[in-house]
Amino acid sequence: MNSLYDIIGIPFGYLMYLIYSLCHNYAFAIIIFTVVTKLILFPVNYHTQKGSARMQLLNPKMEKLRKSFASNPQRLQEEQQKLYQQEGINPMGSCMPALVQMILLFGVIDVVYKPITHILHISKSVRESAFNIAVGLAEGPTGLKSNNLRSELTIMEQLDAHPDKFSGLAENFSSMVSEFSSHYTIFGANLGKIPEFHPDTWNSESIILFCIPFIAGLAQLVQSIYSQIHQKKVNPEMQGGGCMSLMMYLMPVMSVVWAFALPAGIGFYWIWSSLFSFLINLALNMYFTPERTVAINEKEKEKARIYAEKHPEKKTFMQRMLEQQALLDQQQNGTPDKNRNGNKASRSEINKQNRDRIKEARRRMAEKYGEEYDENDDGEED
Repeated sequence: MNSLYDIIGIPFGYLMYLIYSLCHNYAFAIIIFTVVTKLILFPVNYHTQKGSARMQLLNPKMEKLRKSFASNPQRLQEEQQKLYQQEGINPMGSCMPALVQMILLFGVIDVVYKPITHILHISKSVRESAFNIAVGLAEGPTGLKSNNLRSELTIMEQLDAHPDKFSGLAENFSSMVSEFSSHYTIFGANLGKIPEFHPDTWNSESIILFCIPFIAGLAQLVQSIYSQIHQKKVNPEMQGGGCMSLMMYLMPVMSVVWAFALPAGIGFYWIWSSLFSFLINLALNMYFTPERTVAINEKEKEKARIYAEKHPEKKTFMQRMLEQQALLDQQQNGTPDKNRNGNKASRSEINKQNRDRIKEARRRMAEKYGEEYDENDDGEED
């Protein structure tokens, strides 16, 4: 797991280093970092929002299919996939932003946990020496190793309490880390510290750290409520209770819980990430009006049609889904075991019947979507 943090954290570390070198305050650097990453991810969010808006246009057709094939779930799924294929829509497209956000979070966690590496660029040997000193100064066993995510924050904590113990290290370690620690704050609160629900002393720092997880949860709750309100507005028939309502409140609660288990810098990042995500979603929802969505949908369908004509040999995601569904239906419906004479079919005859059924399914799909079909192509790949 640490190697995953390292791989993703390196590019984010250089980005954070560049931003910090301009503003010289870690809290402001996190805000600017969040803005930059949101701008980088904007094309993904735009594509996802466009797909969601186009999916909403299909609601009447999807509802008609659900009524027509209410008693035949397999046929309903097949017809829905055909509709996606006809409209040129990938229903799995909305999964990409969630994956990208998860990868982004790994990078942010690594940058917040390891500022001595990513911001100060101090060598590994000096970091390990400083860690050994920090472990020796810590009260009681820490259970930490030098490659642990928490190790550099432990060094900063011990150096703040015992600066003289680190004075002999190379690369001006003590002065560099001390100076950085003074900028690793928000209103005087150290973002490297983990918020406490019951701190030993209630001072300005402990209050600020205590508030960060709740603000992070509140920001995500606002974003979730807005998303649900918008979905109900554009899709009044959407079922809004049950699991969806539970997730709307569960995720903000989990954000609060996690923010109390991680350095305050992570919760601080979540606050701004939720805020900017809310603003981006608001802007995109205002952009994708019903009239503009209809126009975009027609252009996308035409682009898909032209591409299919120019590349008849290439199969789309939905075409592969339909072929897999045809194979699955054949397996579920059973394999014919009788030949033309009513006798038990041989294995070769059964295989031929299976191939003929698949060919027929592919021929019908080709006719439906205006594609070329080669009867000599049995659909098998080398």
